[in-house]
Amino acid sequence: MAYQLHYWPGIQGRGEFVRLALEAAGAPYVDVARGPQAQGQGMAAMLAVLEGQDVARPPFACPFLVDGRRVIGQTAAILQYLGPRLKLVAASEADQLWTHQIQLTLADLVTEAHDVHHPIGSSLYYEDQKAEALRRAQDFRRNRIPKFLQWCEAVLERNPRNAGAEVPRLVGGRLSYADLSLFQVVDGLLYALPKATRRVLKKVPHVAALHAGVPRHKRLAAYLASERRIPFNEEGIFRSYPELDG
Repeated sequence: MAYQLHYWPGIQGRGEFVRLALEAAGAPYVDVARGPQAQGQGMAAMLAVLEGQDVARPPFACPFLVDGRRVIGQTAAILQYLGPRLKLVAASEADQLWTHQIQLTLADLVTEAHDVHHPIGSSLYYEDQKAEALRRAQDFRRNRIPKFLQWCEAVLERNPRNAGAEVPRLVGGRLSYADLSLFQVVDGLLYALPKATRRVLKKVPHVAALHAGVPRHKRLAAYLASERRIPFNEEGIFRSYPELDG
């Protein structure tokens, strides 16, 4: 059976981290909200699970994954579940736990990236909080992007399997879902805050090499060039407002 991924149809958002894993593994999946209603898909099908009174363990929000009778919410939890099944995480318990820790840290960065343009509240428009966003963006550019990406650089440097590797990995020597997520975060930051992000990438060569190398994966290259990859836009997590880039 195909996995069922439920996420908003017009944005990459947090669902893209799951899409990248499924695409890299060549796993069969249905992007439910983007599918035709005539085939039991579309927004109505997603909301039937998200708001359904008969769902015993309802997810709080999208994304969530349906695999048979299992409904798994939260991006990091979905990837923790999929990792062993898609062979996108190492076999040892220690490596799986470490990969999950990295994913949770990247999730913190994703939240901070979103809060740059919505520092007061998600229910408000960006235009309602521009002054606060300018202040938040300045701190994010100067302090938070370097802090997170320098930590990722340290993780890559301390992975002994990266000695001599053309494309470094966060855990072990094989592609993991954490590598895919770091690629996606850097890609998003380059869209949202290109000047600030490029300055930091010059100081984290391993992160830059991972970001450049992940898209050369055969299945990912095909996905990134396809219509299945939703373009970044100003409805998602990473938004391009030039005034926030300093």
